[in-house]
Amino acid sequence: MIYVFDTSSIRSLQHFYPGIFRSVWKGMDELVKEGQIISVRESWNELERQNISDDLKAWVKKNKRIFLTPSIEELQMVRDILSNSLFQGLIGEKQRLRGDPVADPFVIALAKVREAAVVTEERFKKGAAKIPNVCDHYKIRSVNLETFMLEQGWSF
Repeated sequence: MIYVFDTSSIRSLQHFYPGIFRSVWKGMDELVKEGQIISVRESWNELERQNISDDLKAWVKKNKRIFLTPSIEELQMVRDILSNSLFQGLIGEKQRLRGDPVADPFVIALAKVREAAVVTEERFKKGAAKIPNVCDHYKIRSVNLETFMLEQGWSF
């Protein structure tokens, strides 16, 4: 199974301090090596602008190859997602006005094209432009970080 990580779930990893949760980072590194964890370039761009821990920053830089540039098929999927008036809220007004990076539609498109699952900390909210809502619409599986870890059989 391939998992496409949203910025929110990558950020949440910073709470698993490498000196204490070694097995989390060993597992993440192994899944990256196997090509089972990927993300999008826009998540990289979002993380570059955010205040994240030095440990997470180092891990992200070490694994920059997981942050993929979108294919033509993914860009067409992004266009399809954003042409739906229900999902245009994925890009907030402030993000549009400031030209900030927005990973959400790219994460969803990558998962759809690769037949992967999305890992996000966003929650389904009826009528909202949230990743789980869009995933549900396009029949893409979405899970949070805890569920992802449970599926890996990780326990501490």
